Amino acid sequence: MKVREELNNLGIDYLSIDLGVVELTNDLTPKLYKRLKENLFSSGLVLIEDKKSILVERVKNVIIELIYESEELPKINYSDYISEKLDYDYTYLSNVFTEVKGITIKQYIINNKIERVKELLLYDELNLTEISYKLHYSSVAHLSNQFKKNTGITPSYFRKLKLKRNENLENL
Repeated sequence: MKVREELNNLGIDYLSIDLGVVELTNDLTPKLYKRLKENLFSSGLVLIEDKKSILVERVKNVIIELIYESEELPKINYSDYISEKLDYDYTYLSNVFTEVKGITIKQYIINNKIERVKELLLYDELNLTEISYKLHYSSVAHLSNQFKKNTGITPSYFRKLKLKRNENLENL
């Protein structure tokens, strides 16, 4: 929303704003580009200029949208989904992503899925089986193993820590 507001405030015409990418109708003058960059920065946003970094941000946005905003994960695998969504060969995307971020797309997906599992455990609305299904894990055991590998603790222990913390806060 901030980007759209900023573009409108500066009178910059655009065709679309999608997944962190803005398609402008015209090139910006250096002065207008500088103002846009400064205004976005003051709002906590960064204007990315490097083409590889832009592509990586687009990959990250697709993954985050998929894990956090989609009610149901796609029936195809992540690599095909990302490749189709961004209209790039997955091998190319993977190589660029690893070059820029220092981790693989697969590890980035796992890290975000684990963070999502943590959130869902904290909300305490879904059990582990439901979380496993929602995030497209093959089984609860697979989710638990991946969770423990990334965090050092089991999902059940993570939930217990949350309950213990809530009890401690109530006793203050």
